Amino acid sequence: MSEGGATRTESPGGRERRLFADLTPLRTSPDFRRLWFGTSVTWVGQGMTALAISLQVYDLTRSSFSVGLVGLCALVPLVVFGLYGGAIADTVDRRKLGLVSSSGLAVLSAGLAVAAFAGFHRVWFLYGIVALQAVCVALSSPARSSMIPRLLPAGQLRAANALNSMTMTFGTLVGPSLGGLVVGVSGYQTAYLIDAIAFSASLYAMWRLPSMPPERAAGADAGRASVLDGLRFLGTRPNLRMTFFSDFCAMILAHPRALFPAIAVLWYGGDARTTGLLVAAPAFGALLGGVLSGWQGRIHHHGQAVLLAVASWGTAIAAFGLTRNLWLGLLLLAVAGYSDTVSMIFRNTMLQVAAPDEMRGRLQGVFIVVVAGGPRLGDFLAGSVADLAGPGVAITGGGLACVLAIGLLALYGKGFRRYDGRDPVA
Repeated sequence: MSEGGATRTESPGGRERRLFADLTPLRTSPDFRRLWFGTSVTWVGQGMTALAISLQVYDLTRSSFSVGLVGLCALVPLVVFGLYGGAIADTVDRRKLGLVSSSGLAVLSAGLAVAAFAGFHRVWFLYGIVALQAVCVALSSPARSSMIPRLLPAGQLRAANALNSMTMTFGTLVGPSLGGLVVGVSGYQTAYLIDAIAFSASLYAMWRLPSMPPERAAGADAGRASVLDGLRFLGTRPNLRMTFFSDFCAMILAHPRALFPAIAVLWYGGDARTTGLLVAAPAFGALLGGVLSGWQGRIHHHGQAVLLAVASWGTAIAAFGLTRNLWLGLLLLAVAGYSDTVSMIFRNTMLQVAAPDEMRGRLQGVFIVVVAGGPRLGDFLAGSVADLAGPGVAITGGGLACVLAIGLLALYGKGFRRYDGRDPVA
């Protein structure tokens, strides 16, 4: 068998390139390389701040409920402003929007540091900062994601999305760990200050980018981009709709995160450290999904890859609900995390390639709403079922429901199954 002229007698280096992440986007595009590095630093800094805020809220209130409200303060602005952030990204220069929104995040982190240095410790202030951070993220994410197809050829977008997934997962793994260490040694103010300084890398990268106004088809209205127009466009593009439906199958039906504290005690006789392992396992698998993504370059039927990846997620979650061995459970969660990253890489690539540039911001806004809202709905569903029937039923039943739902979507979405990245049809 051969692939693109290469045979099985290729060099070990060729096999390694097929296994590990494709670094071509970093080698060929200085703009993408700077943006990727700056985003990597920013994710770590934001992870530090997220943990520091949670710790500070708990220090002030001694209430887990108050800490939980931090997530709600972020969720509502993300959902409300996510769609509008995408519409704005389809109206203005995306480079300028990225600079303004990232500068806002840097200023907010600096404000946290100043308040901590001044001894101003108020829970309402922390909640307000978190909400404003979410607004800035809702503005910056569509702009940043819409920039990538303008920096790289279409053939490199899958590799770029794999690299970006590594950045996000690395930040969520390392940032909180560093944040806890820094807070323990030097206090909240130092963690916030480091985060504010870390934004300089991202701001410099965007400063060096060329102007990026949305590209419009001949005769298209150059006025304000409408959120409703974006939703109507999505309504006429079944393959793009399927990318969101497939993610909902995984995140709503088979998302056991809310049950980790309970099962750490009930199933494994553990404590908070066991819960930490359960939380870290999917993230570790997700990181591997980016690092070991070289093989994905040989996959052209992206829709099939998404369907299989989501089915693998559901299968791993269902099996996790049946085991009472901690290490086997962690392995299954890592497999689920790996599958989720594979799905995300191909879904993002489809959104970037199959949509016209003038619609990319609004579709990324929808993506933010799905990513922000789906897991929260999944937490609610898993918790409700667990209270009624037990965590085992909630987890295994949810995993099986995910596999069934994605199977029905596969039967319904014939065009999605046939989707070919070499000839993308939205």
